[in-house]
Amino acid sequence: MATAELEKTDILKLADLDGSSQFRNFISSDPSSPFPAEKDRYVVYINLGCPWAHRVNILLHLKGLTSVVPTIIVDCQLVPNGWSFTGDDDSHTADPLYGFKYLRDLYLKADLEYTGRYTVPCLWDKKNETVVSNESSEILRMLYSEFDAFVPEDRRESVRPLFPKHLQKEIEEMNEWVYDTVNNGVYKTGFATTQEAYEEHLHVLFASLDRLEKHLEQPRHSPFLFGEHITEADIRLFTTMIRFDAAYVTIFKCNLKMIRYEYPRLHDWLRRVYWDEGEESNCGAFKKTTHFDCIKKGYVSAAKAPNAIIPAGPLHNILPH
Repeated sequence: MATAELEKTDILKLADLDGSSQFRNFISSDPSSPFPAEKDRYVVYINLGCPWAHRVNILLHLKGLTSVVPTIIVDCQLVPNGWSFTGDDDSHTADPLYGFKYLRDLYLKADLEYTGRYTVPCLWDKKNETVVSNESSEILRMLYSEFDAFVPEDRRESVRPLFPKHLQKEIEEMNEWVYDTVNNGVYKTGFATTQEAYEEHLHVLFASLDRLEKHLEQPRHSPFLFGEHITEADIRLFTTMIRFDAAYVTIFKCNLKMIRYEYPRLHDWLRRVYWDEGEESNCGAFKKTTHFDCIKKGYVSAAKAPNAIIPAGPLHNILPH
């Protein structure tokens, strides 16, 4: 019953469904591939409030790829025509490549028959004038290593792996349940349209937060999720956790507990990742790409909150570490 109810809501327009994207191409370091890694050939369309786009923006900063694969920013408020260029929220007043006012026009340029969602992140190939991928998890994977010829040696996947071979099985296992119950769990909770569905998803969400807290208690799971270095798992979890106290507690009613008060290990992990400005985060990749004003504004718009009032609290979006 809850599943059927959920499918009638707008969640599918807002949440990211791993594996559901229609553009599933892959950039390769092989020069003969259909989409070879080249500097200045690709751009990524993002908005600064979206957690799925945030994943990719973090990675571009972690890898030192911001000048190789630059970003183009759309407004963080979702309007009936989709994401738009308004000049607000650090966005452009129009698409700098084609002058479009809406991201949907970019998708239709790639495929006039396209009927899917006009989502971010959207990885665009300027040479072929098409979408390479709009699947955030797959964009992450191609950026780990395929552009390593353009980054300093100490940022290459072979030297500083974000998806290390000996941890891949564990990371994939965590990705599966974190994606379903945490990354998307906040959306299932926030966009539930019955009390029954809301409470069902709410308790599943907090059971997974309890599980994460226990994970961080275990050996080899500190200071980051899988040990001494940041991995894909940290990136994927961070973009939900950094929004939790600041937005999901109030706007999405994910309010059984707060990270800062009831989850000491998870809170410590979150602050460590956010505030790090050393080599591990390549001088603050997580902090630089987090924009709390856009996050709150975007979710108030998406949730159609009464009078579009943006919550003032918490007093500190994130506490010092």
